[in-house]
Amino acid sequence: MWVVVAACGAAPARPQAVSGAALVTALQHGGYVIVMRHAHAPETPPGAVAADRANPDKERQLDGQGRNSARVMGAALRALRVPIGTVWSSPTYRARQTATIAGLPSPKIAQELGDNGHSMQATNNNQAAWLRRHVIEAPQRGTDTVIVTQYPNISAAFDATAAGMKDGEALVFRPGKGAPQAVGRIGIDQWPVLAEQLKRERQHGT
Repeated sequence: MWVVVAACGAAPARPQAVSGAALVTALQHGGYVIVMRHAHAPETPPGAVAADRANPDKERQLDGQGRNSARVMGAALRALRVPIGTVWSSPTYRARQTATIAGLPSPKIAQELGDNGHSMQATNNNQAAWLRRHVIEAPQRGTDTVIVTQYPNISAAFDATAAGMKDGEALVFRPGKGAPQAVGRIGIDQWPVLAEQLKRERQHGT
């Protein structure tokens, strides 16, 4: 059984839910925007010894769980043949680290996806507006766009649709005119489950 869960709740526009194999097939054809919360990162920034060499400012960074889940997610996306085109990332180290470890195309850094140095605190209206504007923009032909940011930004932009999003979880949007339409929601640990399901189906010729 496929385990993509269709999003529901008070979205800005009534979502046209696509779930399971249909959602995977849709992503394989491109044309969607995946808005992802970064993978797991402890709330306490690392000390001098624990900080990554690439993290000289000692920002929050992914731990072993976060790094592994990002790596496995990236492998699953490739196994599922989901064509990723443009990738946007928050300038925060944990978001950029998620995209890099997942093996996504080199991300474009958008200050509007950042946390203003306030980690888990609420975002501002400009950041929420940036997200709502970009999820209705069509991706490059035949590809899906990925946006990696923090939960406060996603919550401010999409309200109840984003409620309770866990580390690494993503909302899938179908771009188009008008308000954003979320058509799916998937946890970071669900991508490899989907890839394994597809592998078994191919092996059995179904």
